[in-house]
Amino acid sequence: MSNRIYLDNNATTPCDPRVLNKMLPFFLEQYGNPANGFHLQGRSAAKAVDLARVQVANLIGAQSGEMIFTSGATESNNLAIMGLARRNRFPNRKRIVITAIEHKAVIEPGHKLAEKGFDLIVLPVDSQGVVSLDDALACIDENTLLVSIQAANNETGVIQPIKELADMAHTVGAYIHSDAAQAVGKISVNVMELGVDMLSISAHKLYGPKGIGALYIRGGVRSISLEPLAYGGGQEFGLRPGTSNVPGIVGLGEACNIAQAELLEDRQRIETLRDEFERFLKETIPGLQINSGLVPRLPNTSNLTLPDVESDAILLNLPEVMMGTGSACTSGAIGPSHVLQAIGLDREQAHSSIRASLGRFTTSAEIDVAKRLIAEKWRGLRHQ
Repeated sequence: MSNRIYLDNNATTPCDPRVLNKMLPFFLEQYGNPANGFHLQGRSAAKAVDLARVQVANLIGAQSGEMIFTSGATESNNLAIMGLARRNRFPNRKRIVITAIEHKAVIEPGHKLAEKGFDLIVLPVDSQGVVSLDDALACIDENTLLVSIQAANNETGVIQPIKELADMAHTVGAYIHSDAAQAVGKISVNVMELGVDMLSISAHKLYGPKGIGALYIRGGVRSISLEPLAYGGGQEFGLRPGTSNVPGIVGLGEACNIAQAELLEDRQRIETLRDEFERFLKETIPGLQINSGLVPRLPNTSNLTLPDVESDAILLNLPEVMMGTGSACTSGAIGPSHVLQAIGLDREQAHSSIRASLGRFTTSAEIDVAKRLIAEKWRGLRHQ
């Protein structure tokens, strides 16, 4: 695959070799169960889990006791939303507020709660993909239990005004959760500055392994009471039972440790490559549209609508460059992207849009090749 250019880092990132090296001993050498402190193997594993919890917390400005390890952001989102609703200590608060561009891992729990009698409010976004604070203010009231708004969108990269939304939620006594799977590791995320009560993280979005993530809970499990999604042992402060995935946890910790050290350098380099990629294609392809290009967005994300050519045709005829058409979790769906439709694109435009998401290992040479291949393929398909 060395001759392929990978530009689908919002779907998943490759595991950083430094992360893998930290994980390997916990498969064959330090393989103990951290729940057993009676022997060296168990104590060694527990120490590694404790260190990783600190590393994850440090990246987002939290305390280690506020971090719960999960299988990824989907589980973290469900635990935050469903867990809070099922343990609802405020029976008069039955409103859940989300946006129209959330990941399915937030939208679907919201719909499930609506079936159970909760009032689900789906906020619209403007043409750039930013939620209207006026609309949010109008519906976040004393009946609201939870506001769940993504930190950054997986398709367009748009960064939402989480701090302002958190202030609104707290003014009326509601909680706020943010799905930050796409933001953590790409931009600075500090839970104290944002004011969020809960925040979801996924390791494989920041060069860690798949199958591991975390949920930040402000003040820990004694501060915000959540109903577990599963029942069993007392792992993860009694909130998430099951034998700890020690290699995965170690990998997430090291990925966060690397991100904390290298985030600024990575961000500047990647954003420069992304901007050059877009500049060339904008100048080369008449009518090309950069979706959500006028507002703050992730430095690595470029969502482009190519005129007169369907995105599937571009991607299938361009095996040298690996990109996406939207969320990896919905790319197999027949319908167009719900995110692109929410920002005002019609079905034809949505079906003509591609997403390039750069990463830590993307090189300038690769971007130079990719942008020229895309322009060349667009010209060829357009004239067929």
